[in-house]
Amino acid sequence: GSHDSFSYWVDEKSPVGPDQATAIKRLARISLVRKIMKKWSVTQNLTFKEQLEGGIRYFDLRVSSKPGEIGQEIYFIHGLFGIKVWDGLKEMNSFLEQHPKEVIFLDFNHFYAMDDSHHHFLINRILSAFESKLCCVECVEYVTLLYMWEKKHQVLIFYHHPLYQEYPFLWPGNKMPAPWANTTNVHKLLQFLETTLGERSRYGTFHVSQAILTPRVKTIARHLIRGLKNTLVHRNLPMILNWVKAQKPGVMGVNIITSDFVELVDFAATVIALNDLLLEEDKSAT
Repeated sequence: GSHDSFSYWVDEKSPVGPDQATAIKRLARISLVRKIMKKWSVTQNLTFKEQLEGGIRYFDLRVSSKPGEIGQEIYFIHGLFGIKVWDGLKEMNSFLEQHPKEVIFLDFNHFYAMDDSHHHFLINRILSAFESKLCCVECVEYVTLLYMWEKKHQVLIFYHHPLYQEYPFLWPGNKMPAPWANTTNVHKLLQFLETTLGERSRYGTFHVSQAILTPRVKTIARHLIRGLKNTLVHRNLPMILNWVKAQKPGVMGVNIITSDFVELVDFAATVIALNDLLLEEDKSAT
């Protein structure tokens, strides 16, 4: 999985998003401030298509309307506005059309400046993009690749808003817990990942290990120009990747792992290779 999957492009010319504090919105009237914000808002370099081609299958999505804009268009957002959600969904669907055995997870977990009419607009966009590829809510343990292939489903949508109850193809957010360490310290992060894996529900949900470091205000203040990638990610990714390599998948093991800048190391290939351990277990069992 990728963290803030859509943030490979953000619009530094647009107003700051409603996910930001009032003080930052005021500051961001200065174009230089928006340029600096961009360095800290971008957590991925690859487009959706490039991420999919690189093996990413779980996408972490935050969305918002544009206050003051006529209509109900919804955009991706992380400090600054990204592309229209509709354009991202079409890009993903195009990949799925070409690869009918691939399955993706779309986790809509933060919504800003959206009332019910915006939600219905977005949900109809999701339905228009994927149609029969959408997998309706089912017992998590039943949803194997074989199950998906037999039904010709390719997309699971997780929707962290009460309106999920009105649509059979929207999975509730509590089926995709993603505990967040909220630290700049890689040792604390790895300890947190271990602890939350130990607390993972044995049945009935997926699970996201967010292998990401989060800058604090003072981190940004000290390294304004360097940005997220050069300050936190480059230096710590090797240690994070070593933790990933030491994991085991399956019940009480890792399930979905997310990272920033997924192409900087062999992140996707390393996570995917963990599945070989399940095959070895199957062989030894038979």
